[in-house]
Amino acid sequence: MKQSARMPSAAGRHRATTMRQAHYANARHPRRKPMAHAAEHIRSWPKESREAAQLVIDAHGEPDEVTDSQLVWLAAGPWKRVVATKAFFQHDFPAPHIDAVESVIDYRVPPEKFAELAKFDGSVIAERTAGEVSARCHDEQANFLALNLMHDIVTGTRTADEARAYYAKEFADYRRKKPTPYMEKLRFAPGRDTADPDTRLLSDDDLARAKKEGEQHKA
Repeated sequence: MKQSARMPSAAGRHRATTMRQAHYANARHPRRKPMAHAAEHIRSWPKESREAAQLVIDAHGEPDEVTDSQLVWLAAGPWKRVVATKAFFQHDFPAPHIDAVESVIDYRVPPEKFAELAKFDGSVIAERTAGEVSARCHDEQANFLALNLMHDIVTGTRTADEARAYYAKEFADYRRKKPTPYMEKLRFAPGRDTADPDTRLLSDDDLARAKKEGEQHKA
C-alpha cells in the first residue's frame, strides 16, 4: 500500500527531498515504488500500448487511477499527470511510431501560437481554457523533446519548421548515441494560474432579453 506523499516520516521526507533535487527539481511528489498490480492490469492490452505503459510503470510505479482503457499518474515527476492508454495512434513524424503516453503540464499558450503548434506536431495538444499543454508519444523522453520545442515556438526561439527539423535531428541523435539534451528534462518551468476562462460577450441583460424573445416567439 502506498505511503501518503502528504504525511511522510522524517526519513521519508529526507528521501523524497533528495530524489526531487537529484531528478525532478519541480516535482510535487516523490517517485512511487514500482509494484505489480498495473502490469497485471495491462496484460490484455495490445502489445504496442502495453509496452509504452510499462515504461511509465517502471519510471513512476503504481498509477493513481486505473480503468479498463487507461492508467493515470498524478504529479509524477515534472508532470501534472501522465496518461497511458490502451488505445494508440499511428504517428509518422519524424519516423513511424505509436502514440500511447500523454504527459501534461500547466502552460498558457497565446491564441496566436496555436496554429504554429499544430503545424509543428499534431501530438502536441494545447488546452486554452484548462491552461494545459500535453505531448503524446511512445515514451516520456519523446514528450520532453516535443514540449521543449513547443516552448521554443511559443517564446519565439524557433519557428514550427525549425522545431520539426530539430526534432528529427535529436530523434536520430538518440540512435546515434549522441547527446539529446531536449529529451532529458523540461528545460523550462511549467506555469502557474495558466487557465484562461476567456472574455464574456453576453451580459445578464443580453441573456434575459434573449430568453424573453424566445418566450414571445414560442407564444
